[in-house]
Amino acid sequence: MKKILLSTVACATMMLAANSNYKYEITPTIGGAYTEGNLGLDRNYANGGLSLGFNQFDSFINQVELGFLRSIEDVNYEGGNKDSGITRIFTNLVKEYDLTSDVSLYTLVGAGVEIFDNEANGNEDGLFGEYGVGIKYKIADQFALKFDVRHLIEADHGDNNLLYNLGFAVPFGAVAKAAPVVAVAPVVAKVAPVEAPKDSDGDGVIDSLDECPNTMAKSKVDSVGCMTLVNLNINFDTNKSNIKDSYNTRIVEFANMLKANPKLKATIGAHTDSVGSDAYNQKLSERRAASTVEALKALKVDASKIKAVGYGETKPVASNDTVEGRAENRRVEAVMSK
Repeated sequence: MKKILLSTVACATMMLAANSNYKYEITPTIGGAYTEGNLGLDRNYANGGLSLGFNQFDSFINQVELGFLRSIEDVNYEGGNKDSGITRIFTNLVKEYDLTSDVSLYTLVGAGVEIFDNEANGNEDGLFGEYGVGIKYKIADQFALKFDVRHLIEADHGDNNLLYNLGFAVPFGAVAKAAPVVAVAPVVAKVAPVEAPKDSDGDGVIDSLDECPNTMAKSKVDSVGCMTLVNLNINFDTNKSNIKDSYNTRIVEFANMLKANPKLKATIGAHTDSVGSDAYNQKLSERRAASTVEALKALKVDASKIKAVGYGETKPVASNDTVEGRAENRRVEAVMSK
């Protein structure tokens, strides 16, 4: 069973991800269980498992999770020569709370069934409920590390187990954007040509499906046309954090957009090239982010709608081996949220 479990986990980590806007998430996990003292089992043993998340859109719940956990080694019973493997199959509802663009907390609640290869000392197959809390850290745009702690309560006797799990989440199943409808040529000469659907703000989502009209040019949007990432087109000089006057037009446009949309908030993320030490570049990026936030506040943007984050040289978008590439990396982007 141990070999089968480890093989399943290894295969799952090889699956390719689609992008950050996806339908599903598969997560191989490794962790352990800490048992209540009256269960007559080893107090602490290792688990491995796999879960499949079904992401929910336009819902209070972010994900429905189906999964299983299995003890990696047989678990010993106290006071005898018996041991047992333990399998738990569960379903959870998961809710996420964003802390930054890369880090979020999540809570879960659900139920499942636990199965003992050998029943003894009052440990029997049966149902359980569980709840827990965890933290999720995004790696690039595709993958994430997850760590959570779960409290299991057995239904028949109220026995308690504490589970702790470390997982590697891999998303897949991209959510496709709505494609514009192609105009059809008239069959009969007297029939008026069909007008192609309009995309007034040029964001790739036609007006009839666009929930966020008047999107800023060259911004990334989701499937309903709402902005997710805006490049403020501020390319700083090397070792500088002051904003040149030539970039003010884009900042003014962004400030007006924030003021016109009271529900929108933005995380202002600043980046550097690789010239200099990691520590210096981190501080420089923080100054650049703060400089941009101050420029927006000077344009009457509510301070509660914007916050500054520095990423240093950790997220380049071009090669740092060329002058042009380094200039592109000295940039400021706004990650949008509601």
